[in-house]
Amino acid sequence: MQNESTSSPAEDSQTGDSLIGEEYEVEVGPVAHGGHCIARTSEGQVLFVRHTLPGERVIARITDGDKDSRFLRADAVTIIEPSKDRVEAPCPYAGPGKCGGCDWQHAKPGAQRRLKGEVIAEQLQRLAGLTPEEAGWDGTVMPAEGDKLPKGEVPAWRTRVQYAIDEDGRAGLRKHRSHDVEPIEHCMIAAPGVSELGIEKRDWTGMASVEAITATGSNDRQVILTPKPGARLPLVELDKPVSVLRVDERDGGIHRVHGRGFVRERADDRTYRVGSGGFWQVHPQAANTLVRAVMQGLLPRKNDMALDLYCGVGLFAGAIGQRIGEKGAVLGIESGKRAVEDARHNLQDLDRVRIEHGKVDQILPRTGITECDLIVLDPPRAGAGKQTVKHLAGLGARRIAYVACDPAALARDLAYFREGGYKVRTLRAFDLFPMTHHVECVAILEPVKKDD
Repeated sequence: MQNESTSSPAEDSQTGDSLIGEEYEVEVGPVAHGGHCIARTSEGQVLFVRHTLPGERVIARITDGDKDSRFLRADAVTIIEPSKDRVEAPCPYAGPGKCGGCDWQHAKPGAQRRLKGEVIAEQLQRLAGLTPEEAGWDGTVMPAEGDKLPKGEVPAWRTRVQYAIDEDGRAGLRKHRSHDVEPIEHCMIAAPGVSELGIEKRDWTGMASVEAITATGSNDRQVILTPKPGARLPLVELDKPVSVLRVDERDGGIHRVHGRGFVRERADDRTYRVGSGGFWQVHPQAANTLVRAVMQGLLPRKNDMALDLYCGVGLFAGAIGQRIGEKGAVLGIESGKRAVEDARHNLQDLDRVRIEHGKVDQILPRTGITECDLIVLDPPRAGAGKQTVKHLAGLGARRIAYVACDPAALARDLAYFREGGYKVRTLRAFDLFPMTHHVECVAILEPVKKDD
């Protein structure tokens, strides 16, 4: 998972008297997209409050905003009337002013999934005008396999962790909406393969960040070092064998120092090479979960012509390519140069799969493709956008699978698809980022029939 930003409204420039540090006793309202809940000050200003839950009464301390701001950001620093869904955060680094990596450590796992479901429903209604029933969704967010744990235990799911390094060379994680570093001894949501490296115990003086990657389809482990300007790389001696890469301060490229320049991942009975820190789903069960959901929704047939857009290293193109026979075809489009190289390597045994390098909105019109049977798209957090959706809707696909990591972008694009003559057949939501506000959705679309 790449570094995420919330989809809350843009910050207003602060022109009035700062309210940072002011405290208000407030009744907490509904959850909002971005890992916070909504409340109001006695003056009527909107508060986005972290570390709280709907229905609670709390003391909220302002962390951002002034008297002229449209909204304020705040932390709940005292819980006066707790929700029945509240638990004591198992992680010692979770809470106001601490690590910003997790949003819902203070909520029961079932409550976390309900909150995410409420956010999805609100975004669908507000941005697409869809009720859950109209989206073919039962309103549930499904936990990933293996994530239902006893009370007090936390899923150790994050196979990629980017540690920030403080001025003393200590590894930690960024505080919420801040460049400040919270040094840590252990991240509870880090996968065992990351934790076993012992990164938090080492001195990383001279480094700006250290990213740790552990593959789920092999024993491959990798660290990517980003040095501060002019700093020399340290001798990397960790608790487990690991490949080392570095980020070039001049061009931002990632270069191999020693070991493999890639990790090997596994999904849908195929092995995928993922090079130079390239994108792969972060939860160990995510790739297989999403492939199953997409294939069950698309139901590929022999001889189908399919598009895989924003295809990364070829996860969905490989899955479709194995199901469409010798006369079918798949075209994948991906903007990342290294990801395209990996996708072509990963799918070289599938003669009817082709990968093109470039941006979807530029490459797709040049292909000359005027129709296809199936489309899968897994766009970045901003979504596909109106023009791309319009183009896709004109290709007459029998079914379209939209994989989304942001419910707001998904809802906006579903509205565009409706304008293009497509409706949502089914929607499924998966909790592939426990303890955070992030959620993954798979929407299956089909053309609207004249009698619909």
